[in-house]
Amino acid sequence: MIKNWVLSIVLNAVAILAAAQLFDGMIVTDFVTAILASLILSLLNVIVKPVLVFFTLPITIFSLGLFLFVINAITLMITQAIIGDAFIIEGFGTAILAAIVLSVLNLLLQKLVVDAFKK
Repeated sequence: MIKNWVLSIVLNAVAILAAAQLFDGMIVTDFVTAILASLILSLLNVIVKPVLVFFTLPITIFSLGLFLFVINAITLMITQAIIGDAFIIEGFGTAILAAIVLSVLNLLLQKLVVDAFKK
């Protein structure tokens, strides 16, 4: 259980670094910052995201779930506010695009790496 969580944190950090390479408006200073961002993001996804999803449920249903990318962008912006100058996202548009890329990269990395460890 803990091994899977640590692996998930590391894979999310790799995805954060990859997204930072794709976007000029997203700056991550080093891998330790990416790990810290991944930890904070995972905590926010457990604590804050369900509350945001609950309060925005009508618009999420109306948008066929696409509003979840906005919620993910909000959690990214909160993470950026907590960490400070080592993790910078310049603008909400960049946060939305980064949330989409992070979702796709996390899906791919989880399928490739975690499924390989289960076999």
